[in-house]
Amino acid sequence: MRPRLLVSDVDGTIVRHDRHLAPSTILAAARLRQAGIRLALISSRPPGGLALLRTPLGLDTPCAGFNGALVQDAAGQTVAEHTIPEDACREAVARLERDGLDVWVFAGGEWLLRDAQAAYIAREQLSISMGWRVVPDFTPYLGSAHKVMGSSKDFARCAKAATGLSLALGGQAVVLRSQDYYVDVTHPRANKGEAAKVIAGLLGIDPAEMAAIGDMPNDLPMFAAAGLAVAMGNASDAVKAAAAITVADNDSDGWAEAVDRIIALG
Repeated sequence: MRPRLLVSDVDGTIVRHDRHLAPSTILAAARLRQAGIRLALISSRPPGGLALLRTPLGLDTPCAGFNGALVQDAAGQTVAEHTIPEDACREAVARLERDGLDVWVFAGGEWLLRDAQAAYIAREQLSISMGWRVVPDFTPYLGSAHKVMGSSKDFARCAKAATGLSLALGGQAVVLRSQDYYVDVTHPRANKGEAAKVIAGLLGIDPAEMAAIGDMPNDLPMFAAAGLAVAMGNASDAVKAAAAITVADNDSDGWAEAVDRIIALG
């Protein structure tokens, strides 16, 4: 059965590694519209970081940012929101810093950090088209945070920090990897699977009629919520194992390949 909705991850999936849309992707999005299949974006980025993609992709659908912590309708109005419990937020910041990661907090519509020279700031800024602000202390902002992030060029350090933090926080927050160099912390209900269900509901589509495409472990809840899961060729073996279809990587027109395979299901 052909899906009526495709929910897509962004970085590592619908954009290339240079963070731009391939021409093939823009054309494939048009083919989706022609086939009557809706397209919505669900990302670890803040919702504002998805705005530049809406026009070239022809989007008129809700989107979700911060791994599902903030869902907005097509007009940019918030329809679902989950902030991290303050105690869990404080614990996450302390542990990530202790583990040697650079820590960022997204709260109150701001991107807050302590070290303006930290690795990956320029890369993230390119992705989300959002300025940052250096603060001496995160404490005043931990009661309204949508996401806490840790970053490091040491991927093994990130993996170890994520595992330890997940165990420490238990059910207070969810810890996921949106990139090899990132650790994302969000509210327990802030995951891409829950966000996908909210978006499907807003569009009047049964989740069973939804396809999901992604490349990282934070996309797995989205895979579980959808009737069809598609993994990018640059995904890990674990992510590929959770998908029914695997396509080429995000620098090799994999997203366009996925669209054509989904359309062919009709």
